[in-house]
Amino acid sequence: MKREFTATVYIIKQNKVLLHPHTKHGKWLPPGGHVEIDETPPEAARREVMEETGLEISFIENENIWIRSEYANSLERPYMCLLENIEKPHPHQHIDFIYLAHVKEDKQPLSPFRWFTFEDALELTNIYSDTLDTIKHLEMISAQLMGA
Repeated sequence: MKREFTATVYIIKQNKVLLHPHTKHGKWLPPGGHVEIDETPPEAARREVMEETGLEISFIENENIWIRSEYANSLERPYMCLLENIEKPHPHQHIDFIYLAHVKEDKQPLSPFRWFTFEDALELTNIYSDTLDTIKHLEMISAQLMGA
């Protein structure tokens, strides 16, 4: 089965998460998309968020150690990675690098993106179970995220 690299970002703001109704999947999802050739997953995540929402983000750091040297440099580490089964338009899989972020400035996202409280997001019915599981975890660690 064909596999493609993608990057997704859960953007957190004051115990809220940013979601949009994805037209192809018919589900509420955070911003994200495919990693382009010669692009790192964090670069793809920033680009996709800007293209889809009009917002600049800063990642919530999740690093054990940062390396800066002549031969190697750290990339922002994802919050998690998923292997996702995609059925349409043809069966394939996404290797999804999933990041957490805050917005850099307080401005409205582009439509149709909407801020949901964690509680309201967990009440959505047209949402993937992995998205719900992630939001439940974000709600549990929200105090820690606000300090990040």
